[in-house]
Amino acid sequence: MHKTSAWPLAWIYIALVAYASLYPFSDWRDQGIAPWTFLTAAPPKYWTGFDVATNVLGYAPLGFLLALSAMRSHRVVRGVMAATLAGALLSLTMETLQSYLPVRVPSNLDLALNVAGAWLGALLASALERVGAVDRWSRFRGRWFVPEARGALVLLALWPVALLFPAAVPFGLGQVFERLETALADALLDTPFLDWLPLREIELQPLIPFAEMVCVMLGLLTPILLGYCIIRSVAHRAWFLLAVLLAGLGTSALSAALSWGPEHAWAWFGAPVKAGLALAVLSGLAMLAAHKRVSVAVLLLALGLYLSLINQAPANPYFAQTLQAWEQGRFIRFHGVAQWLGWLWPYATLAYVLTQAWSREARN
Repeated sequence: MHKTSAWPLAWIYIALVAYASLYPFSDWRDQGIAPWTFLTAAPPKYWTGFDVATNVLGYAPLGFLLALSAMRSHRVVRGVMAATLAGALLSLTMETLQSYLPVRVPSNLDLALNVAGAWLGALLASALERVGAVDRWSRFRGRWFVPEARGALVLLALWPVALLFPAAVPFGLGQVFERLETALADALLDTPFLDWLPLREIELQPLIPFAEMVCVMLGLLTPILLGYCIIRSVAHRAWFLLAVLLAGLGTSALSAALSWGPEHAWAWFGAPVKAGLALAVLSGLAMLAAHKRVSVAVLLLALGLYLSLINQAPANPYFAQTLQAWEQGRFIRFHGVAQWLGWLWPYATLAYVLTQAWSREARN
């Protein structure tokens, strides 16, 4: 019996909801009112359909994941009730804490919409369970993946979400060096430790087309190789390769369309990107029959080279400025959550693969 991936995904989603609800985590203060006053206040006079949709859709995945997790050990009805109650408690906690943040406004309407979203997500999980979709997924997972695939499946599920925030290089996740350098300099300002901070003699320069092509290739090859580490057969690996390619292209196009307008959905799809995608597909095809240990070794090598290259490119402030001016861009950005996923995903993948390799060696 394999371990469900819904539990870790639910906990990750709870953390993302808390981050988005309490952002920007500054200027906490007691505003002189009871934190639960919003429960009996009049509903907000001004709201939009976009606000309603985001509040419902924001909690629907949480209800869905919690219900799936609960159904592993409880009946379907109890799973729906438990997921809805958990969503309600989380939303109530977030709205209450917002009373101490001057830039956030707690709302009973938001609470009701969040609970409705968690309930609808739980009902969807219940419906899938009743029609046998959950059992079919379990059988599908057993045929396709090794038993200890949960961690990799969680990372693969998060990869398209991480791509929602546009990057300086397509598929360019993990670009953190310049931001870490700036944050560390700000933290050490007015301290003697600032003199110990090594300084770059020249500013980071945009990547040349060849380096961009390599980054695109390795950025797409990373999830492909991660999947190869847990997929059993060559034929299934081939289908997975196609799925990753389509997911990467579709998510990147969606991100560009939401951020800069539908007419710019494919503006990022230039010659270096096309060449990088072609090389990634060819490399994936060449690795179809590779042993799992070979896939792990090549994945670690690819991640090391990729992170080294991508962090030699400067961050592009144009992306953040554009997203702030576009409502749909702010939605997919989710107060920076998608960007955080984009920063951390390659490093979480690196940690996961190293942990799995070490534990396998220890068992042997």
